Amino acid sequence: MENPQYWLTRLIFQKALAGTYLIAFAIAFNQARPLIGENGLHPIRVFLNYVRFWDAPSLFWINSSDQALFFLSALGLALASFALTGLSENFGLWVSMLTWASLWLVYLSFVNVGQVFWGFGWETLLLETGFLAIFFGSRDIAPPTLVVWLLRWVLFRIMFGAGMIKLRGDSCWRDLTCMVYHYETQPLPNPVSWYLHRLPVWFHKMEVLFTHFVEIIVPFGYFWPQKLRWFAGILTIFFQFSLIVSGNLSWLNYITIVLAISCFDDAFFQKFIPVSIPTDLERMAWFHNGVIGLLTLLIAYLSIKPVRNLLSQNQMMNTSFDPLHLVNTYGAFGSITRTRYEVILEGTSEIGPDAKWLEYEFKGKPGDVNRRPCVVSPYHYKLDWQMWFAAMSSYYDHPWILGLVQKLLKNDPDILSLMGPNPFPEKAPLYIRAELYEYHFTKNSDNKAWWERKRVAAYLPPLSLDQLKSEE
Repeated sequence: MENPQYWLTRLIFQKALAGTYLIAFAIAFNQARPLIGENGLHPIRVFLNYVRFWDAPSLFWINSSDQALFFLSALGLALASFALTGLSENFGLWVSMLTWASLWLVYLSFVNVGQVFWGFGWETLLLETGFLAIFFGSRDIAPPTLVVWLLRWVLFRIMFGAGMIKLRGDSCWRDLTCMVYHYETQPLPNPVSWYLHRLPVWFHKMEVLFTHFVEIIVPFGYFWPQKLRWFAGILTIFFQFSLIVSGNLSWLNYITIVLAISCFDDAFFQKFIPVSIPTDLERMAWFHNGVIGLLTLLIAYLSIKPVRNLLSQNQMMNTSFDPLHLVNTYGAFGSITRTRYEVILEGTSEIGPDAKWLEYEFKGKPGDVNRRPCVVSPYHYKLDWQMWFAAMSSYYDHPWILGLVQKLLKNDPDILSLMGPNPFPEKAPLYIRAELYEYHFTKNSDNKAWWERKRVAAYLPPLSLDQLKSEE
């Protein structure tokens, strides 16, 4: 159950995972209060009235105040920094396990009460990976090989699940045309997306073929002997880096790379990192061996539903089967949007048909056609992503939008901190409306604009603060 050949693998994995936790808690520190705080768009205190503890276990059942949000996000940042520096591994097994267990528990507390704003697949992926990290051991102990294999099992389900959801989903994955649309219609394109979108159709079809190969064939290599496993890991990391370059998918690609580290042993890493591997590592204590054995049995049992889902023609994407998110099912872009729509919020301080409407800009999502697309990954603008979802259907399916409008009508500083420059810095607007636009990348590289757009329809009629209060 232990193998000193994974000592450097474990060290690199732990530091990379700690860095991912650091990003996740930085996002919570900056965005949790306006999104799920006491006066947020989806307050925790309201959510807890409709669920039971065992449906959504969280430390916020003890206290869901803004002070609790601040304390737990700051605690998460401190714990992640402690692990990133390697100090958590310098004090033996118990300190290591306590550090990783605390990181997992604190982030679980956010995910289980974060509702739509913490409902992304990479949130549960971080929890599943973080839970396994609890048992990986400190640097003075020989690494448990079973944990390495369990990490590969997570990686397999991410990649193979993403591949199968594509084959079963949108027809453009089967006729190889999905990438013709993807760069333009993905949630938050970056500047490189503009250039990639202009590549010829034959190149986009080759991209889809490569995607199918890496997601459906390559994952089986994670369980093969050394050289083939290395090759599978390298292809996976190359694929994830290509996704990082081409868009902003939060830390999804980054944590997949973290998991891909498990494909390599010390013999691989020592080709590039001249580090001496300790020869006096302690053997795992009997209780550590026993715990890892029980962990393996638990993961095997909890994998039954995800595997059934993976093999099902009605495969679900990014789903948890237990409230602790220990073993989940994953998938990405099972369907591809052909046309990009954007909800544009506008405000006015005037009354009448000649009122001048000023647009609200967000930090990342397209708005002003002349503004360069953002580069934000692995950070994540949660509100911007929800606006992308909102443009796909009516505001009735996204009731938080009315709360957003109400806060903008009050010039709420917390919500405004998540957005671009406020067009009404002196006094809040009297009315806010939402317009639906169709967006396309410009075709001419000499054009100063990145986007071109046309109005499609009204998304929300002009609303005043009094109207919204009367509807409460």
